Amino acid sequence: MTGILEYTFMQNAFLAAILVSVACGVVGTYVVVKRIVFISGGISHAAFGGIGLGYFLGVNPILSAIPFSLASALIMGLTSKKVKISEDTAIGILWSLGMAIGIIFINLTQGYVPDLMSYLFGSILTVPFSDLLIMLVLDIIIIITVILFQNEFQGISFDEEFSQVMGMPTTAIYLLLLSLVALSVVVMIKVVGIILVIALLTIPAAIAKQYTYHMGRMMVLAVILGMILTTGGLYLSYLFNLASGATIVLVLGLGFLISVIIQRLIKD
Repeated sequence: MTGILEYTFMQNAFLAAILVSVACGVVGTYVVVKRIVFISGGISHAAFGGIGLGYFLGVNPILSAIPFSLASALIMGLTSKKVKISEDTAIGILWSLGMAIGIIFINLTQGYVPDLMSYLFGSILTVPFSDLLIMLVLDIIIIITVILFQNEFQGISFDEEFSQVMGMPTTAIYLLLLSLVALSVVVMIKVVGIILVIALLTIPAAIAKQYTYHMGRMMVLAVILGMILTTGGLYLSYLFNLASGATIVLVLGLGFLISVIIQRLIKD
């Protein structure tokens, strides 16, 4: 295990796995508790529009994905709250529009578009140091925001109607939460890709929820589980020369299955 850490790209990969586990553990807890997995998937796929825009403008696609993901999250949140159509319909429309916009921008880009598949299915082994800095900054923003608004987030996660009656600006808090989901998606894109982001955002938190209902402990446990399972999947992908993103998700899924079996055995 220590031998592979001699390579710079593996050092970057393990750091990326740790940084992404922080985002998926903290924000993923709210996603699972509030049951907004589908809208999180919509945000992740809409982020592809930002990736395509980055290629078209010749800038780092991760940077261009940030404002695009935030805008998509806000539009989805407002549409689901204000427009008289069902939430899943609004999410499905914006989901497909984001992907379509990304494809159009990529078609308009001159020359060959490198590394496109890494944004769709992840390529943690190619994460540069500059992307690690972006991940670190986004993690810090996420943590600070959660600390400042932890009571509000907890309120809308468990009982949004009661929070609204108590005078809380629930729509604004909900949009802020979706913004954190958008930032988390950007953190995870290079690790598992847009297609597999939902797994990393939900599975560690879903496992943690089986052992505690306390939000703080759930977040800490989800972060720890994310670090263990993500780095474990990364190591296996290196060992057996497998696709890193897919291997990480398979390990996450196996971890969830084992947790379910353990819970069954405990109850029986």
